Amino acid sequence: QVQLVESGGGLVQAGGSLRLSCAASGGIFRGSIFSLATVNWYRQAPGKQREPVATITVTGNTNYADSVKGRFTISRDNGKNTVNLEMDTLKPEDTAVYYCNVKIGPLNDYWGQGTQVTVSS
Repeated sequence: QVQLVESGGGLVQAGGSLRLSCAASGGIFRGSIFSLATVNWYRQAPGKQREPVATITVTGNTNYADSVKGRFTISRDNGKNTVNLEMDTLKPEDTAVYYCNVKIGPLNDYWGQGTQVTVSS
């Protein structure tokens, strides 16, 4: 059974940093297939729709929402089936539940349970 576990959320003051991690295990991720996955981070603030934050592709190409460009960095460690999101210069508007999404083709689309990030002003 596939599991995606996010960690690293918490409470931080504006201007601070947090590092989120997403670890995939079980099911198809028992082998080295994680290297074939596109991984996305999304976030959802109270009363708002879930929005994409950052993406890292199979080849390591990255893409960011305009609101986080220059402040967030996504990276992957295929040997550990892990993707990280380094978040710097955090702002109160970054407060949200952050979700990891791992996709391999059209049939393998997995979500984590989410981790809360709260940025105080």
